[in-house]
Amino acid sequence: MAKTQDYTKMMSDMMNAFPMMDQTAVQDIFKTQAQMGEKMSRIVLEAAEQSTELSNAWTKETISRISYVSGVKEPADYTRAMTDFASGSSEATAEKMAAFAEIAKKLQTETVELMLAAGKDFQKDANAAVAKATDQATGAAKKATASAS
Repeated sequence: MAKTQDYTKMMSDMMNAFPMMDQTAVQDIFKTQAQMGEKMSRIVLEAAEQSTELSNAWTKETISRISYVSGVKEPADYTRAMTDFASGSSEATAEKMAAFAEIAKKLQTETVELMLAAGKDFQKDANAAVAKATDQATGAAKKATASAS
């Protein structure tokens, strides 16, 4: 039977092969990425939930209107029932599409805000990692120069 490869160990060994690599900085970047993914998922799932609720309400309204139209009426009342149905459906469509637009607008705004915040976080993490790597490289160079003298 094939043995499952331990990718965690393989990644750890690979990272340890680079002595100048600061693993905490890499872990911070992964953590920041995971947090951004979680926030993005929350935003998207909330918009999906709102869209589903809106669609459900719209469907219920339409079914209610259709049940009225499908009921027995006097011959002259069928035209009025169809006109009322078409008018009500038209109004509902305008209202629901505006509500869908609001959901999309909110999703877009929250996504842009998240991306801007994430960009700042990534920049901060990258700057910290570069500064630490520079300090380590400078220290190693000084040590090498001192031992060569």
